[in-house]
Amino acid sequence: MEIKTDSNGHFSSVLLTGTLLLANLNVSGLLDYGLKAVIGGGIWLGFKLAADYIDRKRKADQ
Repeated sequence: MEIKTDSNGHFSSVLLTGTLLLANLNVSGLLDYGLKAVIGGGIWLGFKLAADYIDRKRKADQ
């Protein structure tokens, strides 16, 4: 009797484990968090650009 091994055994194990771990993932909560993170990042970027502009303008006046 010959035993055949699967050459993709490691990939199948990782795929199965990942599927089981992500099965109960709350996608709507994740999308809500992602949207809040993008909005927060945009607000932070706006403040950062405004602060850099004010700093450059103050240095140019001196």
